[in-house]
Amino acid sequence: MDSETGKILTDFVMMVGLLRREMKHNNEFERYEGRFARIEQKFTTLAEELSQHDLELTKALRTAFEQPARVAAFKNAAHQKELKAKKTEGDPEGN
Repeated sequence: MDSETGKILTDFVMMVGLLRREMKHNNEFERYEGRFARIEQKFTTLAEELSQHDLELTKALRTAFEQPARVAAFKNAAHQKELKAKKTEGDPEGN
């Protein structure tokens, strides 16, 4: 799988993980617990299949699913760093 597709898949898995986390926090998880169990089962199957070809992507996907807030925080920090670098590039004096 190419790196761009891997990033998109990781973002998708992170969003599912964030939804699951938010529903648990808002005490709405029990209503959809069966659906999330099936999602997790399918995700595990996907991760096992990918682990045969791309171990790094598998690790990234598992982290995105199990710790989505952590992944989102690192992604946001990287984005902020990129924005700061672009701003510095465009105006070397910082104005």
